[in-house]
Amino acid sequence: MLLRPRQKLFVDRSISALRFHGNTIGVAPTGAGKTIMLSGVAGEILKDSDAKACMLAHRDELTAQNRAKFARVNPEISTSVVDAKEKSWSGRATFAMAPTLARETNLGQIPALDLLVIDEAHHAAADSYRRIIDRVRERNPKAFIYGVTATPNRGDRKGLRPVFSNVADQIRIGELIASGHLVPPRTFVIDVGVQSDLGKVRKTADDFDMTEVAKVMNRTPVTEAVIQHWRDRAGDRQTVVFCADVAHATAVAQAFRQADVPTVLVTGEMPDAARKAALADFADGRARVVVNVAVLTEGWDHPPTSCVVLLRPSSYRSTMVQMVGRGLRTANPQEHPDILKTDCIVLDFGTSTLLHGSLEQDVDLDGRELSGDAPTKTCPSCEAIIPLSSRECPLCGHAFACDDGGDEPQPLGDFVMSEIDLLKRSSFKWCDLFGDDAALVATGFTAWAGVFFLNGRWYAVGGRQGQPTTLVGAGERMVCLAAADDWLNEHESDESAHKTRRWLSQPPTDRQLALLPAEYRQDFGLTRYQASALIAFQFNKAAIRRLVFGADRNALARAA
Repeated sequence: MLLRPRQKLFVDRSISALRFHGNTIGVAPTGAGKTIMLSGVAGEILKDSDAKACMLAHRDELTAQNRAKFARVNPEISTSVVDAKEKSWSGRATFAMAPTLARETNLGQIPALDLLVIDEAHHAAADSYRRIIDRVRERNPKAFIYGVTATPNRGDRKGLRPVFSNVADQIRIGELIASGHLVPPRTFVIDVGVQSDLGKVRKTADDFDMTEVAKVMNRTPVTEAVIQHWRDRAGDRQTVVFCADVAHATAVAQAFRQADVPTVLVTGEMPDAARKAALADFADGRARVVVNVAVLTEGWDHPPTSCVVLLRPSSYRSTMVQMVGRGLRTANPQEHPDILKTDCIVLDFGTSTLLHGSLEQDVDLDGRELSGDAPTKTCPSCEAIIPLSSRECPLCGHAFACDDGGDEPQPLGDFVMSEIDLLKRSSFKWCDLFGDDAALVATGFTAWAGVFFLNGRWYAVGGRQGQPTTLVGAGERMVCLAAADDWLNEHESDESAHKTRRWLSQPPTDRQLALLPAEYRQDFGLTRYQASALIAFQFNKAAIRRLVFGADRNALARAA
């Protein structure tokens, strides 16, 4: 498996910070590939040595997911598990459940570690995590402590500065939107006559007083207006709704059902089985709307979700980022063949957008190429070393003033972006087959990928030896380029990427020319790599046409 160039830069910056400071945290939103990157960091520390690492997560499913992805990135490194069922430190990399490991009997079994990796590292300030970190440092004072999270600022105002002295790198949501790895939000701030009252709601230590918010929002006329606006702007989209409290969520879910909208309710008070059944109904498409209270802000993703409704304000930008992020993932047509997702509609009936102004915790959407060590500055509140462009310290939440030039934060739907040139950033060379930018193909040793334009839409197709050709993306150009490039990254390696560099200027072989149509044999500017891309297209043309034309017919049928 090959990391994206931006992922590789994140890994390189993390390793550099670890070796200089002994600890560091990396910040990356949903869609960046946090597990792949933390696996890359751990693999680099563990390779060519007898070092041991522990990868810490707070839920069983994350432990299993992290272990599986780690094995894809580092197939030569042995792994083991410490959880409620199994407690083995035999692997070079051990994947542990934090609640299990934090128990005193299990803490005593921790061997001397060289690296502790904390997934969802905003949990690192919790007492259970601190017990684990302290024990690791007792066993080996030189152990590296590495964390990765999407939302470092905690609702309880506990900073991460006691654990991490610096931030190695921060990938921004705008970068992933510009590179096609997330869809853009289209935000509507809608006042249904409550903004003035919401502005008077007091803040508690953690957030706005949700009991007071519910008194403002949980009224029949307000809910009816919300449903009407939702019908007008997003009625055919799968939608996640965030409410103030359980009574509010129950009333909103019932109102959607009375409006003949299939709706499920998810709250923290529900039994696990009931909650899983409700989410399964939403995942399978039997429900169009899922209403929740602070349950789906973290660790839940359903990529077809393309509308987020905010019926509560949030005093922390990180909470708003978590909620809106549930709708920004791209939809893989292999998993969701009936979905063509190009954006996410955000309906804000509260005051979060007005309060925070931006979805970004840190906005830089100009598409500049990134390289080398991240330029840094020192937070005046906690003295942590953080990325220079940070508007908010990831470790303590300190907010930096805007520059004198009046650099106001961008509204959610008003991203001003220069398209990141993924073709230049890619590890592979992309060939414009016919000179019209409507068919681009790249190849490796065992896999190939292409993006093709038809009837106003782009489609991404991938293939590999011994496997059927697959539709891997549909929709906007950058989303399809990202999906196709990720297909190659998943199935190829550094060695095959270098092939594209070696072949750039070499002439085609006689065998290649024999496989190409006659007109290409007279093209004396043709290179060996271009010939490889053309051959991949020629050999798979029938399958490409079947997939692209089939997907296009489905898209037209949905639009009709």
